[in-house]
Amino acid sequence: MRKLMLKMDISMDGLCAEENPDGKQDWLFSTADDESNAWEVSFVKKAGLHAMGHKTYRDMARYWPVSTNMFAPAMNSIPKVIFTTHGLDADDAQITPRAVAEARANPKGKQIPNDDIIRSWTHPHVAKGDIAAEVAKLKQNGDKDIIAYGGASFAQSLIERDLVDEYRFLIHPVILGKGLPIFSKAKSWLHLHLVEERRFPKGSVAHVYTRERG
Repeated sequence: MRKLMLKMDISMDGLCAEENPDGKQDWLFSTADDESNAWEVSFVKKAGLHAMGHKTYRDMARYWPVSTNMFAPAMNSIPKVIFTTHGLDADDAQITPRAVAEARANPKGKQIPNDDIIRSWTHPHVAKGDIAAEVAKLKQNGDKDIIAYGGASFAQSLIERDLVDEYRFLIHPVILGKGLPIFSKAKSWLHLHLVEERRFPKGSVAHVYTRERG
């Protein structure tokens, strides 16, 4: 059975975003570096499925298809599953086509994706049922691991139901003070085992924990 890994960038005080982010999230990028990026790409590209909530999907569907970022090949080529009880609507289906049209009109620093990439974002699998039941089905179907991306709300839902098998955190050397936590809905102690720790040149630290069960 494959694992569900939760990949998160978090501050030292355990927050994944500011309360009122301006969309830039400068703290994420100013403290990342080539080594930390390479570490993340090394496991992202091995995933069998990208899992995310609706808001994260909308953000990613407009960015990754036209991005030249080193993460783009893995983000675009691997299948996606979107967790939303309301399903996707007609506007969701137009996010990527609009981004592609904008890239064609202003191609500087952009890639023009092929039809397969576009389809991977416009036709993801949609999980509308109970989140625990949906995750259980996904874990049984395939051998390559699932990577889940927060969104605070989606991460909180996974942690609340104890569905995460492996936590992959890139902890940035900043304290936000106020923002969106990911552990606030945990219902009980979660016993974790540290299996990897790496430090990077700009001060971020990777921590990988597995969930100890039973």
